Parts: sequence; structure tokens; C-alpha cells
Amino acid sequence: MDLTQAYNYDSFVAEKIERWLNFSASPALGLPAPDFELQTLDAETTRLSAVWRSAAYTIIEFGSLT
Repeated sequence: MDLTQAYNYDSFVAEKIERWLNFSASPALGLPAPDFELQTLDAETTRLSAVWRSAAYTIIEFGSLT
């Protein structure tokens, strides 16, 4: 099973979502996020640092558990 299939689970139960809940590996509140590569909505590649330079505020949607 590939990563996309694993993320798009068919039922909202603990066994299927717990692997995605790794908040302890996230940067602490107030610390900058690590720079990494992103894909834009038009399939271009950029970096988070490039987005930060072009906007005063940045919101990135990674997914949803709802």
C-alpha cells in the first residue's frame, strides 16, 4: 500500500489515524518550521523559505483528520 492509500483511510478509527499523529516530532511553538520542498497547486516545486520571503504570513494545509 502506498502512502496516499494509507492516508486516505476508509473509516475514522484509532488504528487507522494514530500513525499520522506524531506531534512530538513537530517544532515547538514559537520556533520556525524546518525548510523543505513544497509542490504548488499548479504542480511547480518551491521551498518553504521562498514562500516565507514572498508573504508576511504563511498558512500551509497538510491534511485533515475530519
